[in-house]
Amino acid sequence: MHFDKSPKEKPCCTLPTVKKLLEQKRKRETSSVPPSCSAASTSPAPQTAATQLSPSETFTCTGASSSYSDMAVSFEQWTAPESTLSYYSSLQGSSFAPPYSQMTPEYSTQVMPCGDTMPQTFECPMAATDPTLPSSWSLLGPSPTTQPSFGSSMDTTKLEEARMLLNGMDYNRATRQDEDGDTILHIYTAKGLRECAYAAAERLRAVDSLDAKEHKGKTALLVAVTANQAEIVQDLLLLGAEINACDVHGQTALHLAAHYGLPGVLQAILSSRPDVNLEARNFEGMTPLHCAAISHSVTMKALTSSVLADVNLQNKAAEKLSCVQMLLSSGASLLSQEIKSNKTVLHLAVKEGDIDLVRYLLRIPLQNMKDFVNLKAHGHTALHMAAGLHANPHQVEILQLLLSRGADPSIRNLEHDQPAHLLQSGLQGEQLKLMLKKRSASSRRRIVSLQDQE
Repeated sequence: MHFDKSPKEKPCCTLPTVKKLLEQKRKRETSSVPPSCSAASTSPAPQTAATQLSPSETFTCTGASSSYSDMAVSFEQWTAPESTLSYYSSLQGSSFAPPYSQMTPEYSTQVMPCGDTMPQTFECPMAATDPTLPSSWSLLGPSPTTQPSFGSSMDTTKLEEARMLLNGMDYNRATRQDEDGDTILHIYTAKGLRECAYAAAERLRAVDSLDAKEHKGKTALLVAVTANQAEIVQDLLLLGAEINACDVHGQTALHLAAHYGLPGVLQAILSSRPDVNLEARNFEGMTPLHCAAISHSVTMKALTSSVLADVNLQNKAAEKLSCVQMLLSSGASLLSQEIKSNKTVLHLAVKEGDIDLVRYLLRIPLQNMKDFVNLKAHGHTALHMAAGLHANPHQVEILQLLLSRGADPSIRNLEHDQPAHLLQSGLQGEQLKLMLKKRSASSRRRIVSLQDQE
C-alpha cells in the first residue's frame, strides 16, 4: 500500500493490497476452472472448506446472457504466499502489525501467526428437497428477526490492542486509500482479522469513510462477503456499513453471498438490518435469488458429471439450495424475472434440468402457482424448456412435475410452437408427446365442464 510516510515509520509500499491478496487466490483457481460470470467475474471465490468445483461445472442459458456460461466457481482454502507470510512476520511489533505474539491460544486457532484466517464453515443439514420454508429456515439457525451469533465472541482485550494500534498509527496510513482504493480496513477484512477490522471500521466511520470503495467498487463489506467472513460482515453492518452498496458490476452483498453459496454470510446479512433490498438488480439484470438459482444449477451439473460421488459437491449443493430457501423465506419474490430474458428462477432451473431446485420450487405453496408455472420468458414457458431437455435424465420427471402444478401444454411460443413440438424424435419423444396431448385434452374437457356449469 502507498500511504504517506512519517519520518519515524518504515515505508510499507510492499504490503500486499486487497487486489493482490484476492487475485493470487483467483489465479490458483482459474488455472483449472473457468472464471465466474461477468457479473461477478472480478470477485474472488470466498475461502471455504467446502468444495473444489470441476472444470465441467458450467452454466449455459440461451436467450438470456452469454455470461451465464461463465458461472463456474471454485472453492478452496486461501493461504497467503510465502512472500506475504514473511512480510507480515517481519512486521511483528511494528506500528502496523497487531501483536500476534501476545495472542492467546484460543485466538491463534482463528488467526494464523501471519494473519491468514482459518476459513469459517457453515454446515447446512437440511434436505435438498425439503418443501417447507419455515422448517428449512429453522434448520439453518435463528430466524431473520433474531440476532445471530457467528463463531466466538470478539475478544475485548485484543480489540483494545487493535484500537491502540490504530490510534498510534499515522493518520494518513489509518484513513486514506492507496492507488488501488484499498483502505487499511479492506486489508484487515480480506485477511480476516476481526478485531483489527472492527477497530479500523470505527476509525473510518468517524471520518465518513466506512463505505470507501476500492478500484473494483468493493466496500469493506463486500470484501468481507467474498472472503466468507460472516462475523466481520455482521460487525460492519452493526457499525453502519451500507448494506445495499454495490461493486462495479452492480453486485450487492446479497448477490455475492448467493452467487458463492454462503449461507452463514447470507444469514448475517439478512439478520442484521431490515432495509436490505432483496430485489436489487445487478448489471446483468438479476436479483440475488436468480444468482442463487444459477449457482445451484452449476454445482448440480458438476455433481451429475462427476464419475464418483463427491461429498464436497453434495454439501455445496445443499448450501446453495439453502441460500435459495433463505432468500425466499425472507421475502424474495418467486415471480421476479431477470431483465435480459425474462426468466424466473423456475425457468432457470428447468432450462438446466436442475431437478432438486425444480422439485423445491414447485412444492412451495402459492395461490397463483398456475400463473407462476405458465409465465413466459421471451415466449417460452417452463414446459417449453422442459420439452427441450432431450438428453437430460430428469426430463420426464420435470415435465410431470410442471403438469401436476398446472402447466398448460396448449400455450404457444413466439414461433407458434407448443411444448409437444419441441420434444425429441423417437419412441421416448412420441410417448412424451402423447402425455402432453392427454393433459391438454383433459384440460379442455375441464374448461368445457366449468362453462356448462355456469
